[in-house]
Amino acid sequence: MPDRIIRNIVPLLALLLTLLCFVLGITLNAAWFWPLVIFVPVLLLGIYDHFQRGWTITRNYPVAARIRWFFYTLRPFLRAYLVEDDIHGTPFSFKARNLVHERARGRTDTQPFGTELDTDSAKYEWFAHSIAPEPNPDQSPRVQVGTEQASKPYSASLFNISAMSFGALSANAVRALNLGAREGNFYHDTGEGGLSQYHLEHGGDLVWELGSGYFGARDKTGHFSPDAFADNATRNAVKMTEIKLSQGAKPGHGGLLPAAKVSEEIARVRQVPAHQDCLSPAGHSAFSTPIELMEFAARMRELSGGKPVGIKLCIGQMHEPFALMKAILETEILPDFIVVDGGEGGTGAAPQELSDWVGMPLMEGLVVMRNALVGCGLKDKIRLVASGKIYSGMGMANTLAQGADWCNAARAFMFSIGCIQAQRCHLGTCPTGITTQDPHRQRGLIPEVQGKRAARFHAETLKSLAHIMSAVGVQHPRDLRPHMLMHRVGPGKALPIDEIKVFLPPKALLEAPDDTIYADWWHAASASTFRPVREVRIKPTQAHSL
Repeated sequence: MPDRIIRNIVPLLALLLTLLCFVLGITLNAAWFWPLVIFVPVLLLGIYDHFQRGWTITRNYPVAARIRWFFYTLRPFLRAYLVEDDIHGTPFSFKARNLVHERARGRTDTQPFGTELDTDSAKYEWFAHSIAPEPNPDQSPRVQVGTEQASKPYSASLFNISAMSFGALSANAVRALNLGAREGNFYHDTGEGGLSQYHLEHGGDLVWELGSGYFGARDKTGHFSPDAFADNATRNAVKMTEIKLSQGAKPGHGGLLPAAKVSEEIARVRQVPAHQDCLSPAGHSAFSTPIELMEFAARMRELSGGKPVGIKLCIGQMHEPFALMKAILETEILPDFIVVDGGEGGTGAAPQELSDWVGMPLMEGLVVMRNALVGCGLKDKIRLVASGKIYSGMGMANTLAQGADWCNAARAFMFSIGCIQAQRCHLGTCPTGITTQDPHRQRGLIPEVQGKRAARFHAETLKSLAHIMSAVGVQHPRDLRPHMLMHRVGPGKALPIDEIKVFLPPKALLEAPDDTIYADWWHAASASTFRPVREVRIKPTQAHSL
């Protein structure tokens, strides 16, 4: 009996106080009826909780269990604002978020009293500086994109906005990012959700991404439409196009925009029916083999008027990058760039298992693709792009030293226009108006203000990269090398990254594939299928490193 009383203590107290106030209101003063406004609803809620059948804990602890729910709802905010330290928060630490915010707002990004990082940690890495620093590092480096098969090459900044779709982002967020791209002279990837008027409003450079839904370039059956593609791809603002094979947030998984979010405006941009579920299939219908993929890329380049075309993917099964290389070699069709998206996830909401345990992390995937290109003698023709959790000059320098030609970032640019990592992107209740279609929430985001902050963040990040280049003793990021990057491998021991990871020499896969750690994967790869053509058996010497 005492246990039962304890579990029902809240509604019992509400009952006693209701009776007391009722008696006092009758006998003494009518003012005693006022507390009943609180006590009677609590009593009724307790009765409901006691007899409802949907929730075990509220049935056993009427009303009191709801207090647990209340604090459970507050838990993310309490952790972010009261519990989390500066460097261990996830997905981005407070220190990372604050660095972006400070740079975007033009405030100081210097720190006193030394590093807060654990320099003895196995995760710690640093660049080896030179006694003879470079006095004039390139402050705004760019890279020329376009093989001899592209008639309209593009000069890209080394730091750009990664793919985020209109629909996932609000109209004001797209406006702000594109304004930032124009002001900062870098490009803005549209994401796979189509090319909207908001992408075009400010005239910033665009990379138009085409996913398996072919939004903005599809016919009524959902298949690729050459005419619809050409209409948009030939716009002056579109500088390059990109085929999305997979993304780090949910590799190998399609997408679904619920009918409730498919407004008339989004339906018009995506060329789908309004107020119906909008499906992005897991795979493409325009091609089914590596050779067909290359032929599709060549077709896109032709339809766009000769603009560079790229391929974006999160590295998964290890034979697949080599299947792409074999298709390139067999068809002699050169994609102009390849974007490697990290399996750490990104702005796209995804099933937790896919975000946590599917897809290769960026740095490993980047080295695999770098080795595939270098090993096939293609790295000097095809640009390699790193897309992931990059928000600082160090993050850029790290990827550039390991083979990337430039970097893309999504969440970092979201932070620059006001994102606070509330992680409500999938609910439509973003407090900053960035990932919501609610016009009342969007009004908080002023594109003319936040766009300038995105541009300022871009400029300050490149400036921090230049500081690192100067210290290391190189003038351009292309001169960064793996041996300049040191990584701790245990207590009191650190090695250059090229003694931890394998970096193939040019044409190693063409001349002596069996001498590389990729031998079995290379032989399992075929230009005519994405499936392995033989069973892969990993030798112990292959397993130690990618």
